[in-house]
Amino acid sequence: MNRKLTTSQLTILGLMTALLLLMAYTPLGYLNIGPLAITFNVIPVAVSAIALGPVGGAIAGGVFGLTSFLQCIGIGGTSAMGVVLFEINPILAFIQRFVPRVLDGLLIGYIFNAVRRHQSIYIACAVTGFCSAFLNTLFFMLALVVLYGNTEYVQGLMGGKNVIVFICTFVGINAVCEMLSSTILTGAVGAALYKARFLPALKQKSQAA
Repeated sequence: MNRKLTTSQLTILGLMTALLLLMAYTPLGYLNIGPLAITFNVIPVAVSAIALGPVGGAIAGGVFGLTSFLQCIGIGGTSAMGVVLFEINPILAFIQRFVPRVLDGLLIGYIFNAVRRHQSIYIACAVTGFCSAFLNTLFFMLALVVLYGNTEYVQGLMGGKNVIVFICTFVGINAVCEMLSSTILTGAVGAALYKARFLPALKQKSQAA
């Protein structure tokens, strides 16, 4: 039984990884608007966290972060901001692109487990989807400010604003679109996986309820 459950979970992780790669190397994953992009890659990360917990979320987040970094050198598309950050310091560019996505996937795995104890599967999945997009934006922008805040490029973007005002105004409609799409789609996909019995860790809890 445990072997069957593990196989199911690994299948989901494999599918989400493949989806992340597909989205990274096609226009499906990003909608570029100015220096930032609306990304839908937070959704497979959220689904992985739901199906496999914090470890699965972190692995999917790592894949997302790696593909995001590769865009800094023109692999799988080009990030206008990433190109500039890579030219300033490629090591910091990797940290800024990779680490926030791993942390995002890790934390939303814990968030899903916590919310699921008190809410329905759909609400737990929807909250996880929202948090995936929200934390991705928050960690990404905080890393940008911390690692590159003293550079001429970021100082120009900030235009004298304080950090909080800068983050809120800079991400703008991009972040709102990410959060809405991730909340709705993750809730729907997570609920469908649960009904299809692809979330075996929840079966016993559901029956007890």
